[in-house]
Amino acid sequence: MALATGTRLGAYEIIAPLGAGGMGEVYRARDTKLGRSVAIKVLPDALASDPDRIARLEREAKVLASLTHANIAALYGMEETPPTSGQASRHFLVMELVEGETLADRLTRGPLKTAAALDIAGQIAQALEAAHEQGVVHRDLKPANVKITPDDTVKVLDFGLAKAFDQGSGISGQGSEERANSPTLSIMATQAGMVLGTAAYMSPEQAKGANADQRSDVFSFGVVLYEMLTCRQPFQGDTAAEVMASVLIRDPDLTALPPNLHPRLRDVITRCLEKQPKKRWQAIGDLRVELDAIAAAPHDTTGSRALPAAAPRPLWKRALAAAAIVSLTAGITAGVMWRVLRTANPSVVRFQVALTEEQRFAATNRQFVALSPDGKRIAFLIGGESGRAVLMERALDDIEARPIGQNLPVANSLFFSPDSQWIGFWSGEDSTLKKVAVTGGSAVTLGKADLPSGVRWDGDWVVFAQQGAGIMRVAAAGGQPELVARVEPPEMASNPQLINGGRTVLFAVASGSTEDRWDKANIVVQPIGSDQRQVIVRGGSAPFYVSTGHLLYAVGGTVFAVAFDPQSARVSGGPVPVVEGVMRTITSAATAAQFVVSDAGTLAYVPGIANLSGQRTLALMDRDGKAQPVSMPANSYQTPRVSPDGRRVVVATDDGREAIVWIHDLAGTGPPRRLTFGGRNRYPIWTRDGGSIIFQSDRDGDLGLFQQRADGSGQAERLTTAEKGAEHMAGSLTPDGKTLVFTVATQSGVALWTLSTTGDRTPRPLLAIPGKGLVSPALSPDGRWLAYGSNELGLSGYYVFVQPFPQTGAKYQVTTAISSSPVWAAGGKQILSSYTDQISASDVQALPQFTVGAATRIRSEGSIGSLPAIRNFDVMPDGRLLVILPASSTTTNGPRTTTLQINVVLNWFEELKAKVKG
Repeated sequence: MALATGTRLGAYEIIAPLGAGGMGEVYRARDTKLGRSVAIKVLPDALASDPDRIARLEREAKVLASLTHANIAALYGMEETPPTSGQASRHFLVMELVEGETLADRLTRGPLKTAAALDIAGQIAQALEAAHEQGVVHRDLKPANVKITPDDTVKVLDFGLAKAFDQGSGISGQGSEERANSPTLSIMATQAGMVLGTAAYMSPEQAKGANADQRSDVFSFGVVLYEMLTCRQPFQGDTAAEVMASVLIRDPDLTALPPNLHPRLRDVITRCLEKQPKKRWQAIGDLRVELDAIAAAPHDTTGSRALPAAAPRPLWKRALAAAAIVSLTAGITAGVMWRVLRTANPSVVRFQVALTEEQRFAATNRQFVALSPDGKRIAFLIGGESGRAVLMERALDDIEARPIGQNLPVANSLFFSPDSQWIGFWSGEDSTLKKVAVTGGSAVTLGKADLPSGVRWDGDWVVFAQQGAGIMRVAAAGGQPELVARVEPPEMASNPQLINGGRTVLFAVASGSTEDRWDKANIVVQPIGSDQRQVIVRGGSAPFYVSTGHLLYAVGGTVFAVAFDPQSARVSGGPVPVVEGVMRTITSAATAAQFVVSDAGTLAYVPGIANLSGQRTLALMDRDGKAQPVSMPANSYQTPRVSPDGRRVVVATDDGREAIVWIHDLAGTGPPRRLTFGGRNRYPIWTRDGGSIIFQSDRDGDLGLFQQRADGSGQAERLTTAEKGAEHMAGSLTPDGKTLVFTVATQSGVALWTLSTTGDRTPRPLLAIPGKGLVSPALSPDGRWLAYGSNELGLSGYYVFVQPFPQTGAKYQVTTAISSSPVWAAGGKQILSSYTDQISASDVQALPQFTVGAATRIRSEGSIGSLPAIRNFDVMPDGRLLVILPASSTTTNGPRTTTLQINVVLNWFEELKAKVKG
């Protein structure tokens, strides 16, 4: 929420807003102590309490504080307001308020005379020289970042993309490694309409993803000087992608420079704009000296020999450059990498929207990325505070994303309106579908929905799959949802889309209980108001019909395409793989393939693997999130459990064909030992003495519980028999091992039961709430307390609760953020729980009464993929965590640093039509 006029931040009174960007809001303010006007920059509300953002702001302040020069806007300090009962503490930068107009504003009135251009260029060069002497490269020099005061003093602003490079001089208090990773925070907000300019000023090495040094600023300086003299940019295009291609493969048009321009000044610009850094001016100081000499010379060069325009490079060299992969890395909120590929149609362009090292995608069990139908905007969800999500939006020709709205308690299933002006999402706070304008503002409710699987806005309707019912639709203006296509349990539906003018619905329908159910699903069409369903494709899900006449769908991490006529509901030809390596999520209730296609032919997808299927690895992770892989081959691991002595791990694998329980010695180097044979065997736990394993198996037809010796001797012994349609999952044993708490899942909900492991072994109900789920029971080490996850609060999210065991009627809520799958640690003084890729630790105290302390978030280096009833981590006796990470997250030598990103392909329809003939 923007700060209102009159708001006080310590000694500073807000006067008026100056601008807003993805990483900050800038205000004119008054310093009430010193009686001067200043500029105040604060983090957006969605990031104001994020410790990572605050730390980055502090590091950025150190970089900016080192740049003391008359031609650089000064940083006065970094302040923090004390927390109040209604507001957390707020960190902000206090900066020099520079009056006047920007160079971009000045150029709207036409090109500058040579003398004026040299004066401004000389002052810019002095600012850059001062920055380079401190080891700082600006990396975003452009007219919009140059202010001209009323007395014609030049001030270079927005060292927000500044990056420190290692050289002899350094920033006080910072090592070269820390400076090299310095964050980027804009002093002034990114202005709408200036994005293509930003791309146009980027040096070729930045476009290729190479390190930027002082010579990169020299290139940008040359572009700015060229524009001052011509009032046009040397590298142009209709889109940012075309501009970047121009930077890489085209020479500037030097004939546009004034014909009477001093030959030495023409040479300055030519050398600045060399593609290869080694051919440019090597130091901005040398360039400044040359400009001073030119400024001292007569400017009237009429009759002097003008340098001829540079000859264009041979065609083969330009073609070679066009074929090279090109990437652009810019901005801290969202890194952007461009690469121009030589294809049958050169207009096909690929680039990446990358997250920072601190960011992680949120709500990965549903659709978390969306693309506007006009192909100009992308939206995605990243993790916020305490398991919440932040909705990010970015214009594709921009260099950074910005948060929209507030931290969302639960949000997923992103989608755009047909006019590209609204972003829709599912809110778990009140189980509704909502929409928010791309410009920001308050969310508007569309209608009720219970954790939908796939949502799409088609025309006047928003359609979604409702588990247990079928395909629903609600008016785009809001209203009561109605059923348009029914499915009968155990069938499940997902990813609906209206076709044939809204008269027919296309969707996927699956049945069964195995993880590969969605790869074996059917893609069907069904007329609205009819019960007649027609199968289009057997074996696939996440269908998506595009206007080229193709049906897209996912199998595993591959997107296939087949020619499809929606009117006759017929496919022709065979399926062809068109996108591989797409992140795929498969859960017991839904599926999501993280790819989207706009009506304009833009493709966006998240590369990777599913968070609950595919190849994964076991790793030991400390509380700082640093992971070291366990010496086990990658596999489809689930639910690891550490033995009571901490020496062994029991873990299940489920590749869709077999579900097997394995045991592995954590200190050994040999392969895991297979424990179970026959049937699908899952969700193992250890007995208290470490001698046996209890697990679920369907070997006799039902999903009951069995127990088998951990050394593999003897036959598995049945403990429970599940009724038809029910499923049993072992939870926790009392310290004496005589009582097992387990879950019984039925169509009406999930309840907690107990079983005596000795005696008559009769299951007995323990705790149930009609229509709700009580999952992941975990007894404390002393057996006196029972922790479990429950969605009883009605927020469509699970929270952790604790009750005495045996029950006394008392109950305590442990987590206030969405979280489940609890496990006890620290001798019963801490409860760990998880939500998707985040683990939180809550300190608890049992005596003299049960109390809960603050929760600490533990970041993992990859998605651990936990669900309310499936805990994919465990706690070692020494407090470390045994986690499951995607195989791409670790290497045999330790954790692998991976960049989470969204791949974007412009004009992708050209590739699609070339690969799949109609």
